[in-house]
Amino acid sequence: MGNSKKIKIGIIGTGSIANEHINAYLQNEYCELYAFCDINEPRLNAMGEKYGVKRLYIDMNEMVKIKEIDAVSICTWNSAHAPCTIAALNAGKHVLCEKPMAINTTEAIAMKQAAEKNNKLLMIGFVRRFGNDIKLLKDFLTNDFFGELYYAKVSILRRHGNPGGWFGEKSRSGGGALIDLGVHVIDFARYLVGNPKPVSVYGVTFQKLYNRKNIKQEVGYSSVSKNENDICDVEDMVTALIRFDNGFALSVETSFSLNIKKDVGKIEFFGTKSGAKLNPELEIYSEINGYMADINLTGETALDFKQIFKNEINHFISCIVNGSECMSPAVDGVEIMEIIDAIYESASTEHEIKLYKELRNDF
Repeated sequence: MGNSKKIKIGIIGTGSIANEHINAYLQNEYCELYAFCDINEPRLNAMGEKYGVKRLYIDMNEMVKIKEIDAVSICTWNSAHAPCTIAALNAGKHVLCEKPMAINTTEAIAMKQAAEKNNKLLMIGFVRRFGNDIKLLKDFLTNDFFGELYYAKVSILRRHGNPGGWFGEKSRSGGGALIDLGVHVIDFARYLVGNPKPVSVYGVTFQKLYNRKNIKQEVGYSSVSKNENDICDVEDMVTALIRFDNGFALSVETSFSLNIKKDVGKIEFFGTKSGAKLNPELEIYSEINGYMADINLTGETALDFKQIFKNEINHFISCIVNGSECMSPAVDGVEIMEIIDAIYESASTEHEIKLYKELRNDF
């Protein structure tokens, strides 16, 4: 990077995911943590003390007025993504917004338009794009090892893993397992095969087990503090089939709560020459000399979670400083929101939703 000026960073939302952003910024020599903002004042003060940040704000509109701030990470609950992002962009800041981009496509389009109006970068936190595992798969795909990838299955299933807090409250989260977990793997699969356009969606959501308050054992997964007053009005399981304009089809299933033996985190791709599975190590299934063959690569092939946010933040800063082409632009966030909206609409109407190209012309 050919710029000696430190990029001054503001963080809006200092919950659990903010730690990943903050630690990645701290490892980037071109960044300076400059200000934190959170409506939860005790947590804000604790995070300021932990990371030595003195400029602390309860009102995000006050923080984004600081002219010295160059870029902002949005790490709030989902319903605050759009207002916080738009305020930061209108104040002349570059923005990295956590996934999902918003709670609906309308909000996502408004965010993209704000970035364009202000000539600022809006990058969406599809962090799985920056993993070593997808880089490895793309290397095989680039060299035509898989042939045509025409079908994929992604399964992110938790047995007892409602994250609690705002994640289970639809007014703040926008939904449950689909918008929290499904968004990651839908984007992973679509990004790997070149971001084809979605043309139709069929989805089913279930609200059967909720957050299993009756279970006496400790919850299997939690990302926020839980209490007895937590609202849970989101879906606990989703299944969907998405078809794309290049013939590629994607099957998705994801859950917060499901009566299975153990949690599942599996991504499978099927091509004309070979297939692959991340579970979490990479396995490849192919033919060699007329024989069926299973291939296990030597070395570490599972996702390196410690490195992935560092890669994402480094790319964000490179886009700002060097003008690098953004790997996770706002337009991709809008199209993923379109898919999420369509799955929810299909589930509520009980029929397929067609996504025609002309519907996307307004963004």
